[in-house]
Amino acid sequence: MNGLELARGYYEEFGKPMLEADFANILPFLAVGFVGSGSEHYGYDDEISRDHDFEPGFCIFLPGEDVVDRRHAFQLERAYAKLPKEYAGIKRQNISPVGGNRNGVIRTSDFYLKTVGSETGQLSLEQWLRLPDYALAEAANGEVFFDNYGEYSKIRENLICMPQDIRLKRLAGNLLIMAQAGQYNFVRCMKHGEPEAAQLACVEFVNAAMKVNFLLQDRYMPYYKWSFRALRELVGTEELSEKLSFLLFGDNRDNTVAERKYDTIEEIASETITELQDRQLTEAICGDLEKHAYSVNDKIADSTVRNMNILIAVGD
Repeated sequence: MNGLELARGYYEEFGKPMLEADFANILPFLAVGFVGSGSEHYGYDDEISRDHDFEPGFCIFLPGEDVVDRRHAFQLERAYAKLPKEYAGIKRQNISPVGGNRNGVIRTSDFYLKTVGSETGQLSLEQWLRLPDYALAEAANGEVFFDNYGEYSKIRENLICMPQDIRLKRLAGNLLIMAQAGQYNFVRCMKHGEPEAAQLACVEFVNAAMKVNFLLQDRYMPYYKWSFRALRELVGTEELSEKLSFLLFGDNRDNTVAERKYDTIEEIASETITELQDRQLTEAICGDLEKHAYSVNDKIADSTVRNMNILIAVGD
């Protein structure tokens, strides 16, 4: 049983009856789910993950105090704290009465402020450009068990739908990184006799290539610990993940391996260009990813975004 299954079962067996019996008056204004940071919210947790922040629990999201006041919030916190201390052989953490940092009673506005820096989920242009992929992934992962009021889910859906111009800006920037790190710097580092620097170029290329594939499938890449696992879940990425893995593990000090790496980089570049052309995201006709990066950037409708530095939305 992973963390998401544990949370859902714990809610269904204990949380739902408690809410229906004791909080029927405010139930129409609540949302319940299991979302946020941590591998368990992606379904990626395992036995090793249980050494910290692993417990039966879920999140109860509240709207503003004008809808659910402090008194009712406090009563919910007390009731949540009194739920069984163990479920499926796993004990709840002995921490504050409001649950934990990840579980318990949480104002919807507080959750989104912590996750993406906005209480309402309405992001400025600067925030859309600067927010790291993993922060947006954390705002959209896990599962919402129910949302009677709809406020939480509406914000969640708005964040999942990244504006097209922002997506294109992120895509263009990462394509340029792929070109610079893979098609250009890897070979130059090897010619300079710097296999370590060449490997850093590989890492940059791999990271950018992964982000490009998430962007092309309208998904956010999670924190790097889970990025490869998430990549393998995307449609049609099995062969790509194997190629990227080779770029990370192959020894650059072996000239034969280094040559295979360069060929692999060019294969990935070619496949990426084909995907861009099939989606009509580029007008360039060549094998140079840099030219395709600028062609994608030219597709941005908003002139302010289009004229910004092409790397402004790349992030870490």
